[in-house]
This record gives sequence, structure tokens and C-alpha cells, in this order.
Amino acid sequence: MAKKGNRVQVILECTEHKDSGMPGTSRYITTKNRKNTPDRIELKKYNPILKKVTVHKEIK
Repeated sequence: MAKKGNRVQVILECTEHKDSGMPGTSRYITTKNRKNTPDRIELKKYNPILKKVTVHKEIK
């Protein structure tokens, strides 16, 4: 049987990319512990299209 845990996969999407008007999206997949961080997470990640570090928020 598979182990049931509190870790879930989440998708992070760039917040600045939508406002820039450039085509494409910058998304990252990571995991988080649902028990320790029940709210949506925000991380600074590199956006290769904008070529700078931007804030990525959890979607879904």
C-alpha cells in the first residue's frame, strides 16, 4: 500500500509574467507539507523568459 502523508505536489506560477504581455508562462513544480503550511506559498524563483528572479505563487 502507498504511504499516505501530508506532502503534496504544488505548482508555482510567476506573478509578474502575466502583466508583462510576453507569450508563455514560467511554472515550477515543488512539494509542501500541508500540515505545516496550509496556506498558499510564495517563493522567489528564476523566470527564464523575463531573465530575472520573480515571485512565484502557488496556483490551483
